[in-house]
Amino acid sequence: MSDFITSLTDRFGPEAITTGEAIPPRYRQDWAGLAPVLPLGLARPRDTAEVSGILAACHAAGVPVVPQGGLTGISGAAHPEAAGLVLSLERLNVIEGIDADSGTLTAGAGVILETAQEAARDAGLMLGIDIGARGSCQLGGVLATNAGGNTVIRYGMARDHVLGLEVVLADGTVIDGMNTMLKNNAGLDLKQLFIGSEGLLGVITRCVLRLHPLPPARATAFLGCADTAATIALLRAARAALGPMLSSFEVMWPSFFHYMSKATGLGSPLAGEHGTYVIIEATGFDATFTRETLETFFEKAFEDELVEDGVLASSVKEERALWAVRESPAEYETVLGPVIPFDVGIPIPRMEEAVTAIEAGIAELFPTARALSYGHIGDSNLHVVVNVPEAGRDQPHGPVKAKIYEIVRALGGTVSAEHGIGMIKRDYLPYCRSPQEIAMMRQIKALLDPKGILNPGKSFDEEAGA
Repeated sequence: MSDFITSLTDRFGPEAITTGEAIPPRYRQDWAGLAPVLPLGLARPRDTAEVSGILAACHAAGVPVVPQGGLTGISGAAHPEAAGLVLSLERLNVIEGIDADSGTLTAGAGVILETAQEAARDAGLMLGIDIGARGSCQLGGVLATNAGGNTVIRYGMARDHVLGLEVVLADGTVIDGMNTMLKNNAGLDLKQLFIGSEGLLGVITRCVLRLHPLPPARATAFLGCADTAATIALLRAARAALGPMLSSFEVMWPSFFHYMSKATGLGSPLAGEHGTYVIIEATGFDATFTRETLETFFEKAFEDELVEDGVLASSVKEERALWAVRESPAEYETVLGPVIPFDVGIPIPRMEEAVTAIEAGIAELFPTARALSYGHIGDSNLHVVVNVPEAGRDQPHGPVKAKIYEIVRALGGTVSAEHGIGMIKRDYLPYCRSPQEIAMMRQIKALLDPKGILNPGKSFDEEAGA
């Protein structure tokens, strides 16, 4: 393979191709926690033409390619192959323009999500995708994993924001699907093949994203409920009372909130302890109306005994304080140690059963384990992180995953709500997809990537053993 790397370097230059120990450590793994792998080489193309040329060369030589974005995924989709090339899209980081009339943003795959959010905001518009890793994740990765986040209940998953894509196929063919129109019903909507495909079918290089009017008003409440049943009733009431103003509905169970509020020193905005803790955010176009609507809803929920206690933020500083514990997972390594993270989907009526079964099941396996539960319950998304203190850095991934995913399967859920399948969950894909569905996925993969060079062994790839 040295001849291949030499020819690639001669063609694209050493500023685009890096090899050996010169490859920085950050490209050798993502956030999934898998052991670092030194790839055959690192390619950092500067434009779509170079992405096309690199993929064409890899296709001809049969060299595997692992696309990488901001490396914030927890499923191992961006984990390198020792015999393959890492293809970083970070240099495709130009925002090409914002069309206020059409409500669109056109950008390269390497643009940081927060940068895109700020550009939209500067134009008086809003990009409705928002996740905790906004400061480091890239648009290409967000779309390739169909990311969710805090505002899915109002604006939908990543795919709901995409109008057009430019994609490079495994053999270097460039698919220019940079549609800018909300309505375009001509033939198959090919972009949907690549959104959420984790780089197995093609490499996203550019995108056209739909923007929304920027709501100038926001009101935030932090509430304590007796249990999950009351929380689900609160969600139902919030949807009825707030309608499209409801932009976030985040839930933290005691396992998460009590531990993280104390471990981080952030504390609680409420005096007592409760069965669940809920953050509700409402957005609108009139500050007084937005706040009064949320206040009225809170008062009614308290009268109906859906809420035991709560506070409303009166400033941006207070809003941030109410969100602080919910946005503290970046502190896991410091306050909890190595964790086994889960991103699952559970039917809302079975959420209480799921949390109870998962936390009890982990305690039965490992009595000293900590299992922390929280999530975007409004879109059926449950996050769980597990730490077994005595295991140190050798956390027992196998038995913990088997226990949790079996519970998820029994409750009719999905092993991936918003982080993809990657390497971490590939053997559990049959828990939520039928053999016929997986067979069709593989047929599409074989058609678009006949040599199997794109992200081999990930998700539904034949090597996954699913």
